[in-house]
Amino acid sequence: MTQLECVILIGLQASGKTSFYRERFASTHEHISKDSFPTARNRATRQAALIDAALARGRPVVLDNTNPTPADRVGPIRLAHTRGARVVAYYFDSTRQASLARNRRRQGKARVPDVAILTTASRLVPPARAEGFDEIFRVRLTDEGTFAVSPCAETVGE
Repeated sequence: MTQLECVILIGLQASGKTSFYRERFASTHEHISKDSFPTARNRATRQAALIDAALARGRPVVLDNTNPTPADRVGPIRLAHTRGARVVAYYFDSTRQASLARNRRRQGKARVPDVAILTTASRLVPPARAEGFDEIFRVRLTDEGTFAVSPCAETVGE
């Protein structure tokens, strides 16, 4: 049985978050993304309800959004801890240029305006244990297209 946890993916658009979810968590964790309900009036409330419902059923979750700031992450972290779940951050260490290049290869709705990536990059704050994370990992997309994952101590870079 999979341990009850809330995985929070953090990083720029087109940094590999959804591909990472599919590769590492699709068979064990519920996927929650604001992209799944773009027209919802209050997407944060809808997201919280989905997280809470899954954890209440004993299902681990992956929160697959950019989650760029501690303010974006505090609600899901508190909610997960209230449900007794471990909270794990995966920080996708990608440059603006690399994300912009990958985004240009996307088709249809998967492609976002360049300004979205640039805006997220200007707000992006690496996760820290002080936010309530039980573990933090850095994820880098290698030249071969695989994910290199390494644990971090207190914040990304330590």
